[in-house]
Amino acid sequence: MIEISNVHKRFGAEEVLKGISMTISEGEVVCLIGPSGSGKSTILRCINGLETYDSGQIKLLGELVEAHKSSINRLRQKIGMVFQRFNLFPHRTVLENVMEGPIYVNNVPKADARERASALLHQVGLKDKLQCFPAQLSGGQQQRVAIARSLAMEPRAILFDEPTSALDPERVGEVLQVMRNLATKGMTMIVVTHEMQFAREVADRVCFLYDGKILEEGPPSQVLGNPREERTREFLKRVLQKSDRP
Repeated sequence: MIEISNVHKRFGAEEVLKGISMTISEGEVVCLIGPSGSGKSTILRCINGLETYDSGQIKLLGELVEAHKSSINRLRQKIGMVFQRFNLFPHRTVLENVMEGPIYVNNVPKADARERASALLHQVGLKDKLQCFPAQLSGGQQQRVAIARSLAMEPRAILFDEPTSALDPERVGEVLQVMRNLATKGMTMIVVTHEMQFAREVADRVCFLYDGKILEEGPPSQVLGNPREERTREFLKRVLQKSDRP
């Protein structure tokens, strides 16, 4: 479904992606882990055309991703993205936030969009919040709205950029449960995360990024349970120690 071939990306003098290559199959869940600045979020933004890349290529469903061409808008309709910050419209209700894309991008009739949005909000556990505004919700609830909004566009895959990093610890579990449910239903997902238990339970494959490269990849049992690379072991030790703090 997604093919990434030798992708390089610079921001000024700094090279943040140094030849990333990977493929993601339909229905696969891939977790990207690694320290801040290793290129995890940048590769997601390149897949979705929010950033250009300098060399190499990215294909989505066999079509080249080129951020500066008009075809990117059509490709973006096939691949959703959920950000760290929820990016909801503050002046629209929860229901209106989820309806917006299908109505104005896909030209779905308003009644149909409303019915679909209501069903999705029920699916993510927010059936009693349809008429609330984002400011009336907790961070975890807002992130679940953001996931429902992405699903409303009926994407073939969803990119998650550290979807729980802005949440209070007690709200993390409710968002991860929604993501577990999506994985069970066969949604293709690429997830940038520091939630190692989630990666262990849900991912088909884990990729450890370091200094703009994929240093190690494989099934969670291998990468998280018995990593080959010293850098991976150091990173996991730090992350697991941090999660164990009271």
